[in-house]
Parts: sequence; structure tokens; C-alpha cells
Amino acid sequence: MNAEFVIRPLTAEDEPILWDALYQGLHTAAGDAPPSRDIVDRPEHSRYVKDWGRAGDRGFVAQDARDQKVLGAVWYREPSAPVTPELAVVVTPGQRKRGIGAALLTQWVRAHPEQSEIALRMNATNPAVRLYERFGFRVVREDPEYVTLRRDV
Repeated sequence: MNAEFVIRPLTAEDEPILWDALYQGLHTAAGDAPPSRDIVDRPEHSRYVKDWGRAGDRGFVAQDARDQKVLGAVWYREPSAPVTPELAVVVTPGQRKRGIGAALLTQWVRAHPEQSEIALRMNATNPAVRLYERFGFRVVREDPEYVTLRRDV
């Protein structure tokens, strides 16, 4: 564990944290101009967070060890259809390149070693894909919005 931040499991009470993390992730994906905050209310985005705490919802949040400020989160929601599950990982702006994303992904892999396939909403050329590759995932499918990564377990 890093002395600068702590990682703990997400709870149902953490839904507000995930709404903010979702916005931060969408802001990063949208480029330089921040989108309106109501972008998270669109069904294609709200499905990742709305009513957090249902059966199958799980994840972790990284917080500053001193002031508990949220630095990032990784979360997963059981898909309602037989599709490749999506994993969301967001590190807040200004906190990137400090090992927080790697620490969150480490925590996720340790807690869920059976998770062999995930989909990410990003382009395969996104530098974050390299982080997943360090954990044994490899790109097995890509389209304009998603990459699917798989690892042998």
C-alpha cells in the first residue's frame, strides 16, 4: 500500500464518488473542452453508476491518506446481458502518473483473479491500454469505441 493514498472497497454510499469519477472519465475522453455535467445523466453513461450497490457491483476507491480526497476509482457492474463486462478506471486530473491507476488495477486483479476478459471504452491506441498489458491483458478485439482485452487466468 502506498503511504500517500489508501485504497478501500466501494460501498453503496459511494455512489456520489462514482458519479464524479464518471464525469471525470467522460471529460478526459471528450478532450480539452469539458462537457456539461449532465452528460452523466445520459442512459449510455448513467448505467455505470445509477443505483450503485446492486448485487454484482464491486470496485475500489483510492483516497488521499491525509485528507481522504478521492484520487481515483475502479469499478465493475455485472452486465445484464451476455456481453463482455466493462471495467471503469478513472484517476482524477492532476493525480495521474503517480501510480494510482496501477495500484487500483492491482487491487482489482488481486480481488478478482478469475476476471479474464474486460471491455474498456477507449481506443486501442490510448496509452492506458499499456497499463492493462502490464497486468497480462492483451487486445483481442477493437471497434471505434471499445477495446476488449483478455488475459489467461
